Amino acid sequence: MLTTKRKPATVGEILVEEFMQPMGLTQAALAEAMGVQREHVNELCNNRRTVTAATALILARVFGNSPDFWLNVQRRSELWEAMNNPRERERIERATPLGSAA
Repeated sequence: MLTTKRKPATVGEILVEEFMQPMGLTQAALAEAMGVQREHVNELCNNRRTVTAATALILARVFGNSPDFWLNVQRRSELWEAMNNPRERERIERATPLGSAA
């Protein structure tokens, strides 16, 4: 389970800081390379859109890395958010492990 107190980098942060800025890519240029609308890239960059399997495959093809990289960034971010949201944390802690339920 994700136990760190430090919030992990989001897909948008990784995309912008580790890929787009070093390569001098604009959102429009990335959108063209991905074959999607600029709005799609803008939403990814601003963490208003999550990475789906299809988007992970596209990003992996564009940047020459793996789809697992992008899905793992998304997964870590979502797990951290769930574990650090009091309402979600309460919901999670209400669940009874099956080994203890019998």
